Amino acid sequence: MLFTSYEFIGFVALLLVLYYLIPKRFQWMLLLVASYVFYILADPMYLPYILVTTFTTYAAALIMQKDADKTSDYLKLHKEDMEKDARKAYKAARKKVRARVMTLCILINVGILMFVKYVNFIIGNVNSVLQVGDPAGQFALLDVIVPMGISFYTFMALSYLIDVYRGTVRAESNPGKLALFITFFPHIVQGPISRYGDLSVTLFEEHAFDKTKVSFGLQRIMWGFFKKLVVADRIMPAVTTVIGDTEGGHRGMYALVCVIFYTIELYADFTGGIDITIGIAEALGITVKENFERPYFSMSLKEYWRRWHITMCSWFRDYIFYPVSGSKWLQKFTKFSRKTFGEKVGRRLPVYISSFIVWFTTGLWHGASWNFIVWGLLNYLVLMISEEFEPLYDRFHNRFKWSNTRAYDLFRILRTFLLICVLNLFDCFEHVGDTFKMLASIFTVHNWNELAEGGLLNIGMSGLDYLIILLAVIVMITVSLLQRKESVRVQIAALKYPVRVLIWFGLFLCILLVGAYGIGYDSSQFIYNRF
Repeated sequence: MLFTSYEFIGFVALLLVLYYLIPKRFQWMLLLVASYVFYILADPMYLPYILVTTFTTYAAALIMQKDADKTSDYLKLHKEDMEKDARKAYKAARKKVRARVMTLCILINVGILMFVKYVNFIIGNVNSVLQVGDPAGQFALLDVIVPMGISFYTFMALSYLIDVYRGTVRAESNPGKLALFITFFPHIVQGPISRYGDLSVTLFEEHAFDKTKVSFGLQRIMWGFFKKLVVADRIMPAVTTVIGDTEGGHRGMYALVCVIFYTIELYADFTGGIDITIGIAEALGITVKENFERPYFSMSLKEYWRRWHITMCSWFRDYIFYPVSGSKWLQKFTKFSRKTFGEKVGRRLPVYISSFIVWFTTGLWHGASWNFIVWGLLNYLVLMISEEFEPLYDRFHNRFKWSNTRAYDLFRILRTFLLICVLNLFDCFEHVGDTFKMLASIFTVHNWNELAEGGLLNIGMSGLDYLIILLAVIVMITVSLLQRKESVRVQIAALKYPVRVLIWFGLFLCILLVGAYGIGYDSSQFIYNRF
């Protein structure tokens, strides 16, 4: 059931009515039922996977919490008759027990994720390494179902499990509430990757009907529909035409136009979906963390990754980068490196290693493809080089005052945007070879004259499509600029009633009249659903 389908709109409308009609103490139960219905309607075969994740996570967290409580009670009881070293040894021993429980649960759930998403990728690479020429002698690929949103709900379950182990949150004793946290239907398709400590604050509360929250939520949903239907789905035919023709005439300037279009499509598609997610939650009185902060206004790749897919980046930082960089084996390696390579290099090596693991994992998380792995490692390479050259950048800005002007800031924004476009090439094409071939064609195939000859009208878009997209992108940029002051919805709410009605009714008409759908239209799934 797509977010942009009539069925989904009816599903959410019915849920909202029931949500505020039933006794408030049953609201979270209704959300749980709705979430499972949503998931079953997507495909009943998905259900066993998410049930296993929910059950194992619930059981492991509860075991760890009970052990932590018993340990605390025991230490309080024997506060006077235990030596400091004995207390320390007892705590360490119990923590090891909890660590084993956590590790077992992580292995089960990461194992499920790895199997359904990467088993065929592994088999394919094994076949390539063995270079088996006879297809009959190759390992057969498996017919594996990849459950919707498995990367997102698995990461949410892991963060909850690790937070319980760390003592950041207490284990949820009600299995239904934990199930709701993992399956909450608005964010299961493409995130954000919520943390239990954040989402549970409002997810299980009783919510009275709040006209402002419901109104703001519906407005946010409409804005998400605008991005998805008017921009992302309208620009998609041009992108798919070029991506599907790596051997034909759609190279050179077409490749550059394609990746710029794809970068726009990705933003409109992903942020549009997140707008719908946050809007639904807001209408229900639930607070979901923001996942974007005007990423295409970033002046560097480092800043971009602080603004893009914020919950994913913070997840990798908190649950991979920090644990790896603080691990005992890496600390030992750091001491060895400082003695062997000197203080400066030895101090940097742990950062290089931790960041490498993070970006390799990030690439692999996005998909079972060498393209995504290369994409992750290229991000790592650019970020590490930029980090090393940071002192030179500072000296440059101190020496040349014109580099601190708004004009130069605009140049840096454009430079970062183009860099992101190049990196996104690895998201567009299926194979690394095709990606580099299309990238090279931008500089080697000289077909810019086809622009004047109307070449862009031959990739699945008409002149009207280009005009609509141009105007829609201008609207998105304008909203982003206005958003720096405060929420645009708040600014609109401060206007006179006729003006407010005109703005929102105008947006609704825009979606209705120029959204990319109609008779025979097959609404496309959100891009990040495949991750």
